[in-house]
Amino acid sequence: MISAVVTKMRKEDLPAGEVLCQYCSAKCCRYFALPIDKPESRDEFENIRWFMLHGRVGLFVDDNVWYLMVFADCRHLRPDNMCGIYETRPTICRSYSTDNCEYDDDGIYDQYFETPEQMWEFMHAMLPAEKPRKFSTVPAAARDISLPVVSHA
Repeated sequence: MISAVVTKMRKEDLPAGEVLCQYCSAKCCRYFALPIDKPESRDEFENIRWFMLHGRVGLFVDDNVWYLMVFADCRHLRPDNMCGIYETRPTICRSYSTDNCEYDDDGIYDQYFETPEQMWEFMHAMLPAEKPRKFSTVPAAARDISLPVVSHA
């Protein structure tokens, strides 16, 4: 069996007159990210966890700015990954440039959270304990232990 090796077009190898978007998977049209205040209290972390429980939502920190990332394809993204309303697209799309796009997959964040459980762990690592920790040779009662609930429904 012969398998073809697909080589991704590099930005610098783009043929004259062609558009980089023709070679892209349209990452910029598959999510949006909004800056949020850095969480500093348990309630603020819990609100972020609540956001993350609603579908494909992540959070990243870049240059000390926190962003809520919502994965949702633009309703006008065509099957060929091109814009279905290119001539009337919103201003934010018109001002976007491929100079700084994610085509090359080189985006690295200072921190990245994909699940509410990761946020829960981070919250507990960063904030003082709500109740002082008890150290004992006697196992803790179930009512004294709180863990995030994960549902695989």
